[in-house]
Amino acid sequence: MLPEPGTKLVAGRPRVPDRQALCGILFVLHTGIQWEYLPQELGFGSGMTCWRRPAAWNEAGVWEKLHLGLLKKLRSAKQLDWPRAVIDSSHVRAARRGPKAVAARSTVHGRAASTTSSPTAGASRSRCR
Repeated sequence: MLPEPGTKLVAGRPRVPDRQALCGILFVLHTGIQWEYLPQELGFGSGMTCWRRPAAWNEAGVWEKLHLGLLKKLRSAKQLDWPRAVIDSSHVRAARRGPKAVAARSTVHGRAASTTSSPTAGASRSRCR
């Protein structure tokens, strides 16, 4: 499902295989370390490589293809449990508008009393007159 890497425009290090980069991404997500501290000795490539790879996969439409492929397999195996499905509203467009927002009440006319000073002269801590 991952896209075939294109030809390199610039000479340099060989491309880290996708599986190794994915393992590096999962390692960072699992351990919580920062991308730049990903140990190169583990063979995942640099932290920057692993950080860039999901964006490249996103641009190539990999996540959508992966999601559709997974749904197809689950559907054919009768493993989808639709009553337990959840829709994330951040990814699903609303069908119609919600109610109009009520305008906030103004506080200009009924100002609150100051909590830092007192209107009476006797309450002042200042000794200057």
